[in-house]
Amino acid sequence: MSRCRCWLWLCFVVFLSLPVRAASLAEGFTRLPEGAVVLLMPLDIELFSVSAGGILEPQAEWTERAHANLRQAFLTRSSALKVNFMPLPGEGDEVEVVESLNRLHGAVGQAIAMHHRGLFALPTKEGRLDWSLGEEAALMRARTGADYALFAFVRDSYASSERVAMMVVGALLGFGLSGGMQVGYASLVDLASGRVLWFNTLLRQSGDLRELEKARESCDALLDKFPE
Repeated sequence: MSRCRCWLWLCFVVFLSLPVRAASLAEGFTRLPEGAVVLLMPLDIELFSVSAGGILEPQAEWTERAHANLRQAFLTRSSALKVNFMPLPGEGDEVEVVESLNRLHGAVGQAIAMHHRGLFALPTKEGRLDWSLGEEAALMRARTGADYALFAFVRDSYASSERVAMMVVGALLGFGLSGGMQVGYASLVDLASGRVLWFNTLLRQSGDLRELEKARESCDALLDKFPE
């Protein structure tokens, strides 16, 4: 399945599973202990334009800008939340582990968004946030000294001028066409155990990661009800 189709599928399952944005906590976890260090993992972000025909077209320049904006927004938010977000130290030997963990988080996050609650909820979970990234997470704890890690996954799209024109025509003819959509999730992971302690989803037709101030608002939405 192509990356664009995966993105559309994620929008669909999140929409069915979580009609409104909702943060969840793992059983027995309520807040971070005082002095905890939270490693800010590299953000998994990709931006698209929506063509006149509704095709998602990857935009590398927008994506690069979004990475910088959202990363700055997270680090700035750190002081407001009174949480010590630690940027990942130089890449060095951690590159392979970091990439592996980010891919794993992408897959686990999709599973949580789809199966935690809603139409596709797993009855064996009994409504509990009971997911893990496994023992590999401990490698980041050993290499960075952080206690926890914050992961974020975002796919964002924006209607092209041609798509906007088609939307206007559609409205005049009595049928609706969708524009862009912002979909994503964020997770707080215990690096000692790999356990996902907090999870929040984002699904909406607003937001713009290409501008710093608007990226700050998206950051706030992703960190809604963060267990500070």
